[in-house]
Amino acid sequence: MKTLKKKPIQIYIDVGQDTLLDALSRRRGISKAAIIRESIEKMLREIPVEEDPAMELMGMGGSGKGDMAEQHDRYLMKHTTTRKK
Repeated sequence: MKTLKKKPIQIYIDVGQDTLLDALSRRRGISKAAIIRESIEKMLREIPVEEDPAMELMGMGGSGKGDMAEQHDRYLMKHTTTRKK
């Protein structure tokens, strides 16, 4: 079974946006979809850290260790070297 590297999505844009997108697409010689993907990537890179949805993942797990942030490498090494195979 072939796996898609991109997820299809349907969006609606204004007629004016489509006209400008079409012109930009022709001028740059790339698809409208590529321009939209580039635009999304740029917007996501510009999200301030405090607004990044990934930051909501912090604190979800509990290790019981009070020094996990400072000693994460030591704990990771201990776990990976003592794990049964």
